[in-house]
Amino acid sequence: MSSHPLSPHNFPDLFDSVEAFLFDCDGVIWKGDELIDGVPQTLDMLRSKGKKLVFVTNNSLKSRRQYAKKFQSLGISVSEDEIFSSSFAAAMYLKVNNFPVEKKIYVIGGEGILEELQLAGYTGLGGPEDGNKTIHLNQNFFVDHDKSVGAVVVGIDPYINYYKLQYGTLCIRENPGCLFIATNRDATGHMTALQEWPGAGCMVAAICGSTQKEPTVVGKPSTFMMDFLLQKFNLSRSKMCMVGDRLDTDILFGQNAGCKTLLVLSGVTTQPALRDPSNNIQPDYYTGKISDMLKFSEA
Repeated sequence: MSSHPLSPHNFPDLFDSVEAFLFDCDGVIWKGDELIDGVPQTLDMLRSKGKKLVFVTNNSLKSRRQYAKKFQSLGISVSEDEIFSSSFAAAMYLKVNNFPVEKKIYVIGGEGILEELQLAGYTGLGGPEDGNKTIHLNQNFFVDHDKSVGAVVVGIDPYINYYKLQYGTLCIRENPGCLFIATNRDATGHMTALQEWPGAGCMVAAICGSTQKEPTVVGKPSTFMMDFLLQKFNLSRSKMCMVGDRLDTDILFGQNAGCKTLLVLSGVTTQPALRDPSNNIQPDYYTGKISDMLKFSEA
């Protein structure tokens, strides 16, 4: 299957067959804290034509509330209900699987995960406050870990350190039945407008290495978020289109779920990477950035 460049000729086919557009955020809506050209006008056009908009991000640093604030600060009105972050997915995964409320969760990641866990009624430990903990590899140094931790959630963590790696490893290896949950395994991400940075996949790989276990991934391309989303909005998969900048998460997520897919080249994936013979993930359509939809709708 090959991808089609989006054009004024095929845009109406896509547009008319879709009721809901799912958007990734980093590299699609913004890069770091900079909005990508034409985004507000494009989202306004889609809303005015009655399309449902959902924002599905693998970046777990923020909670839904914090993401809604970020959208607002960039001049876009998005409600918490329209946002599905991998921080929220981690909390919902525990909830759906009846994780015991009396057990604690150790977080290697940001404030967003801790906030979503708290909203779901759970006690999170770790996170940013363990960012300045140091260790001394001398004979008597011992990291004492909480035996009531029943899950370790790993997401992107700009303050990852050896203490956190040891704490998470001890919980997974020594606490019976302790779950190992990854928000996502993205290799890199646009954490700033100027360059890509190591993504959560880097932190997750470290814990895989020390525990010799594979995590349950709740973000894209896992279908957990999609199942949750479908239930919440009562949408049909075939009438949804996933719009993203990354083949191995966004586009695969859409394809795994049976949605239409549109790749934008405003983030991680380049046209040569899309056309590379070794790439076997082909979106239905591709285009430069989401504002092309606005341009083609007026053509």
